[in-house]
Amino acid sequence: MTESQIVNVAVVQAAPVLFDRAATVAKTCELTRQAAAQGAQLVLFPEAFIPAYPRGLGFGTVVGSRSAAGRETWQRYWENSVDVPGPETRALGQAAKEAGVFLAVGVIERDAQFSGGTLYCTLLYFGPDGQLLGKHRKLKPTAAERLIWGEGDGSTLTVLDTALGKVGGLICWENYMPLARMAMYGKGVEIYLAPTADARDTWQATMRHIACEGRCFVLGCNQFVTKSMYPADLPGLEDLAGQPEVMSRGGSVIVSPLGEVLAGPLFGEEGMLTAALDLAEVSRGKFDFDVVGHYARPDVFQLTVNERPHLPVAQG
Repeated sequence: MTESQIVNVAVVQAAPVLFDRAATVAKTCELTRQAAAQGAQLVLFPEAFIPAYPRGLGFGTVVGSRSAAGRETWQRYWENSVDVPGPETRALGQAAKEAGVFLAVGVIERDAQFSGGTLYCTLLYFGPDGQLLGKHRKLKPTAAERLIWGEGDGSTLTVLDTALGKVGGLICWENYMPLARMAMYGKGVEIYLAPTADARDTWQATMRHIACEGRCFVLGCNQFVTKSMYPADLPGLEDLAGQPEVMSRGGSVIVSPLGEVLAGPLFGEEGMLTAALDLAEVSRGKFDFDVVGHYARPDVFQLTVNERPHLPVAQG
């Protein structure tokens, strides 16, 4: 009889030092060390943690025009975003190595391959050896996110085959895309990461549904952010005048393959959720439902995923 494999995980619900890349990287490294001290082998941070999820900001944009002040807000955001690879990824990798953990962090990635002028909402994966193992770029930014972030492609639909099991996931409302989820299930994901900016009660139902549907562990991770955390000298800060003091209340959660909540949801504060995941629960859960196995009907339904990178300029 095969022994169960137990994986200790930590979900970090925290605020970045908003619009300050260096300070947020330092905070991420420190919280990673704290998670490892609690026995975590895998540590997850929220969507857009470095340098910020710019909730409430309009970037001076209305249909048909952009303001000079909004471009200043954008410049501040761009200047604090992350080159991949770059100094920040090396620092995060070093933190993962020193802590001996797998680390997944939501960042705003600055395109370093082509123009340098496009930002992507990206999830980075680091191994306990400090190596950058992979990344996932958000396929479809939601609503006004499309003003500031580009779209990823199928080349970063990442599931990593690690010593802890198969780890991968989607960012925020990508998790509402049935075909994107199916792509993850088709790669055999066992520990499904769902960093987000959605703090609503309905998000909890989504996390539990994905766990049941994919028969995988789901780690949902959000920020806790207040309006007072925004820098006082940020261009466009007047956009927040009508916003509540609590800009994001959190809602991080850990769910089992049968949809049972193992930790959280955590609301109203920064904090860290931990859980011991028994990976044998994944196979036990698929006894009666395996969405890409015995419960699939490939004679009726088939999904084709284009995983080729889509390059704007083909270098011959």
